Amino acid sequence: MQTSQRRFLNRQSPPHISTLILLSGLSALAMNVFLPSLPGMAEHYQVEYRLMALSVPLYLAVNAIIQILIGPISDKVGRRPVILVGIVLFLLATVGCILSPTAEIFLLFRMAQAVSAVAMVLSRAAVRDLYDQDKAASMIGYVTMGMAVVPMVGPAIGGVLDQAFGWTANFWLLLVLATIILTFSYLDFGETAHKSGKTLVAQFQEYPELLRSPRFWGYSLASGLSSGSFFAYLGGAPFVGTEIYGLTTAELGLYFASPAIGYFAGNFMSGRYSTRFGINRMVFWGCWINGVGVALSLILAFAGLDTVYSFFGFMTLVGLGNGMAIPNSTAGALSVRPHLAGTAAGLSGAMMLGVGAGLSALAGWLLVPGSTAVPLLLIMQATAAFGLLSILLVIKRERQIAP
Repeated sequence: MQTSQRRFLNRQSPPHISTLILLSGLSALAMNVFLPSLPGMAEHYQVEYRLMALSVPLYLAVNAIIQILIGPISDKVGRRPVILVGIVLFLLATVGCILSPTAEIFLLFRMAQAVSAVAMVLSRAAVRDLYDQDKAASMIGYVTMGMAVVPMVGPAIGGVLDQAFGWTANFWLLLVLATIILTFSYLDFGETAHKSGKTLVAQFQEYPELLRSPRFWGYSLASGLSSGSFFAYLGGAPFVGTEIYGLTTAELGLYFASPAIGYFAGNFMSGRYSTRFGINRMVFWGCWINGVGVALSLILAFAGLDTVYSFFGFMTLVGLGNGMAIPNSTAGALSVRPHLAGTAAGLSGAMMLGVGAGLSALAGWLLVPGSTAVPLLLIMQATAAFGLLSILLVIKRERQIAP
């Protein structure tokens, strides 16, 4: 485990936490900054909303595939080179999004933007390289606050930029910020991994060691299904906000940030209390809060009493639950086999985003003119319930194997 002293902007020492926060925020920003622009982008390309809405699940699906690959690669060659190459490729894909003449070409470059996964996954893997399980959960909570702060302001800024300059302004913003993050990473991210020295084939052959672990499955599914509520929200909330509640893109950007406010608070609680209470309790309560938030919104929607304030307001509880569940379940998945932290980070993240891609696509597909928010909320409720079940199975398994 790495113990060398951290010196900011020194390539020979482990990365400063601010660099890790910036890395974790890049992928989150790329995921949602342009979402308020989706209805306008559909009009620009003269296609249906549901086609442009695929920009979310396609991004998540490719993101999941990339995560399966980058874990073993980073265990072999190290975190630093994979992060630097990944950000450069993200910059090229972002230019492609800006210059795309058709919706189909845009979607291709949007899929290529998913290479931003390297920043999210390897910033977490670097934390696990440096700390033991409970401390890693605490630090991951702080690091992933970058994934909360950015979505809080990202959609709001994206909505304003869209109204002022058009939808491409959101991608120019990504281009500028990714360039800054690349500079910080180059100057500050010292290697954290103990390179395995194995061939890539040997690295990939270690996947079964993880897949045979019930605890790895439990933690990964708890993370994936808990966050599934949020990913379904990403696919459906732009439609709900604009078509059901009549919001402008700027207003949607402000309301859209409501889960991120809760996520920020949940990450803070993870950073503060994971070491004290343990990761399993934090995941359990996170999944429970997530489910309660969706259930309250669903009850109002069934009764026809839902408003823009109730729908987006209860999403803060979804974010709060995710902020508690995701860092802790991620730390748990990475700690099942500590020598495979990079591989575990990639595979666990791939499961999470694979589930998210399917749910986001389903939410976007079910919401058609005349829909209410109920179909979206039902999807979110089901995934929240299964996430809670997953962590309960982990707790049961740990009691079985406890000495």
